[in-house]
Amino acid sequence: MPKLVWDQTGEKRYETGVDRGVLYPKDTSGAYPSGVAWNGLTKVSESPSGAENTDLYADNAKYLSLTSAEDFGGTIEAYTYPDEFMACDGSADLAPGIVATQQDRQHFGFSWRTLIGNDVEGTKHGYKIHIAYDAVAKPSSKDDSTVNDSPEAVSFSWEFSTTPVAVNKDGFKPTAHIIIDSTKLDEGKLQKLEEILYGSENAKARLPLPDEIVSVITAV
Repeated sequence: MPKLVWDQTGEKRYETGVDRGVLYPKDTSGAYPSGVAWNGLTKVSESPSGAENTDLYADNAKYLSLTSAEDFGGTIEAYTYPDEFMACDGSADLAPGIVATQQDRQHFGFSWRTLIGNDVEGTKHGYKIHIAYDAVAKPSSKDDSTVNDSPEAVSFSWEFSTTPVAVNKDGFKPTAHIIIDSTKLDEGKLQKLEEILYGSENAKARLPLPDEIVSVITAV
């Protein structure tokens, strides 16, 4: 068998950055028919939870170990947000120019991109598209500070939780988080998928569910 070799040229990979944020408000049918660009995105933190083991004992020994369900959530940080996110943040227009907060929060889908780099091509090597489904934002704090000799723009932050959506493939449980790796996909199929996610001259951006993503990527 071949001997393991470390740090070969082109295999020193890393991930960095965040860009191409897109908000997809969820409609009453459970679809995400329209996407809008999210400018000013500075950070997306992933915070999975759950998947904790509970040990059961019997006959003076460990009998079995049960694992709880895993949840996906995180935090979005940005300098600004699209107007369409107001409903997701519990805000609504009471009248022209007047906004009421503490309203019902609309669920949404969200996608963002991280860059994949290596020691040869740098960050031009590739990227990953992350998709979160059926997210709901939690109330968050915001600090308004006086202008001084060290000015800073206000940074917004929202924690979000998700509810998994169905995956119709044997052996797979519902999921709320999909990752698409450009370095492992056919360029033409990836372009077709991005035209759905980001829109094209002939169609507006929308968020496909996992089964549609799989069908686009695996199409002959």
